[in-house]
Amino acid sequence: MTETTVTLSDSAAKRIGTILKGDAEKHAMRVSVEGGGCSGFSYKFDLVDDGSDDDLVLEKGEAKVLIDSLSLVYMEGSEIDFVDNLLGQSFQIRNPNAVASCGCGTSFSI
Repeated sequence: MTETTVTLSDSAAKRIGTILKGDAEKHAMRVSVEGGGCSGFSYKFDLVDDGSDDDLVLEKGEAKVLIDSLSLVYMEGSEIDFVDNLLGQSFQIRNPNAVASCGCGTSFSI
């Protein structure tokens, strides 16, 4: 893949780097899209030790994020961000393809 279609914010990169430093056996965070959730699809975040040949690889600072080709179809143009505010801390994906999302921020529909 020649063009990066998903971006990683500075705050997400910093948080992912911190998480990966804490687990020597895991080398990346996988972000994927699954069927289900209150709006039709949901995002899943997993720490993994390696990737697949068809993964999009995002690297920024000490962060490494993997997105499989099927999930990338649903995430095209998205930004992965990390938010730390009065409501708590969470990874959020700003997806321009989502026409609806739920209050928890992890479920969406296209």
